[in-house]
Amino acid sequence: MPAQTKGSGNGKKSSSLSISEQDYKKVAKKHEPSRPILANCIKAFFVGGFICIIGQAIQEAFKAGFDMTSKEAASPTVAVMILISVILTCLGVYDKIAQWAGAGTAVPVTGFANSMCSAALEHRAEGLVLGVGANMFKLAGSVIVFGVVAAFIIGIIYAFLGVGGGHL
Repeated sequence: MPAQTKGSGNGKKSSSLSISEQDYKKVAKKHEPSRPILANCIKAFFVGGFICIIGQAIQEAFKAGFDMTSKEAASPTVAVMILISVILTCLGVYDKIAQWAGAGTAVPVTGFANSMCSAALEHRAEGLVLGVGANMFKLAGSVIVFGVVAAFIIGIIYAFLGVGGGHL
């Protein structure tokens, strides 16, 4: 049976014009630009490490300046790191660093603050509740739920094993 053409009456296109999936993948692979994986890993490592060094320096400053222990200095350190991340996101600097360094800027505290702030900035024209609040927590909701559920499960395991505070 001959191949159906566009004008043959049944509306099917010619099968001779289609390309197989394997052939398409070969052509696409040939024209795809190569990715500098090693360079990207090195940039991510150093930028992520630099963010951690900044956090450690802030914690050491709290310990020295306010005579705090490491445990006492942890919370204000996290707050300052979040503040720095949000300010850099508002100025457009954090996103430029993230484009260059990739996963290195996804250090949990600063990366999460950046994603929350970016969502808030992007949807601020829609209003505070339905724009900023709703869209900001589309991303954060799943992270918060996972954290709460994981903490609950770990707490139950600790309670059954008798590990921890001994309140039971």
